[in-house]
Amino acid sequence: MGAMESAQREHTPFADLDNMPPDLHAMLFAALGAMGRHPEIQRVRKTALDLLRPMPGQRLLDAGTGTGDVARQLAAEVTETGEVVALDFSEMFLAAARERHDGSPVRYLTGDVSELALDDDSFDGVWCERVLQHVGDADRAIAELARVTRPGGRVCLIDTDWLSLAFDGVPPDLAAAVLAEMRTRMVAFQNDMGRTLRRRLVRAGLSDVQATPVTCYFGDPVSAAVVLPMVNPAVPRDAFMTSDDVRDQWLGEVARAGERGEFLAVLTIWVTAGVV
Repeated sequence: MGAMESAQREHTPFADLDNMPPDLHAMLFAALGAMGRHPEIQRVRKTALDLLRPMPGQRLLDAGTGTGDVARQLAAEVTETGEVVALDFSEMFLAAARERHDGSPVRYLTGDVSELALDDDSFDGVWCERVLQHVGDADRAIAELARVTRPGGRVCLIDTDWLSLAFDGVPPDLAAAVLAEMRTRMVAFQNDMGRTLRRRLVRAGLSDVQATPVTCYFGDPVSAAVVLPMVNPAVPRDAFMTSDDVRDQWLGEVARAGERGEFLAVLTIWVTAGVV
């Protein structure tokens, strides 16, 4: 791991997952599972599948697999004649992924997306979802993903544009204050990563680069809370993205907007793919 990436990991919520208390592990797994089942995230993933174009017999890499849900979905596409390598930096995540294994052709592997211990030209395609916002040098990681992809193979990157997040139905000045505090506390994240993916793939030398913005729509606070932690009252106070006073006022306004049927949140997630 490079010094920049190491420093970056030390300041993100995903830096030290393996040393979290077990009860937080369970909470995180449940949250990620619910997020993966959310219709808006499923819509994002459908867009990504259309760009990656997985086929039977292919060998694919899921870089940053988490609990392996996408890896197993990709395995269904490559069938028993192919293989998916599900890679994650966290041993905790990989242990959970192995527990959820369904017998499909998935191999689970510990690894660093910015320093892959994998052969050149060894995959037909790569999927990397909402990972690059957390690494210190996204271009280095993309270069590694391209390196392990064979000529003619596809690299598909999915990431969030947190700067696109917007609300309606709540007091505009309060929403602005919450967004400002959130962006200050998320300084270790690359908040605009999604919108930069196309440029990064072009600069990495990939061809036929396609970028699709998927605007996720949340018409009630319960739906939004599955994906947006800043509207989720279950997020512990010490992990919330605002001060306690702002948190309580904000969550109260969010709840009242939901009761009136006026709540709205929108967030753009970018799906970008190119050919090596």
